[in-house]
Amino acid sequence: MPLAIWCILAAAILPILSAFPAKLTKKFDNGNPRDPAFWADGFPRRAQNAQSNGFEAFPLFAIAVIVGLGQGGDPHWIDQLAVLFIALRAIYIFCYWTDRSTPRSVSWLAAFLTCVGIFTSPVWS
Repeated sequence: MPLAIWCILAAAILPILSAFPAKLTKKFDNGNPRDPAFWADGFPRRAQNAQSNGFEAFPLFAIAVIVGLGQGGDPHWIDQLAVLFIALRAIYIFCYWTDRSTPRSVSWLAAFLTCVGIFTSPVWS
């Protein structure tokens, strides 16, 4: 199975991991995990925003991998771009957690461009 397919699984798990550290605080109430007051500001808000963006980025990435591989793109190239996507999304999450907006935006754009590269890879093969 191509590495890019495993990266789809990783991309599906990343959003969940994005919010997990916020849930480790004593203020988090597992009986009311969607309490808007908990997620209102600070680190919990940034963690939730990273999670939301991860769920938004996932469909494009998954479809890009499926199309790229299914339409005859170079599997090695697609694997490399898929791993790069996961790395860029990890950087994105870290930047969100640490409130670094410019590098966060750069990593978002680079990850988006990897999806475009994966999706269009059959054209260049």
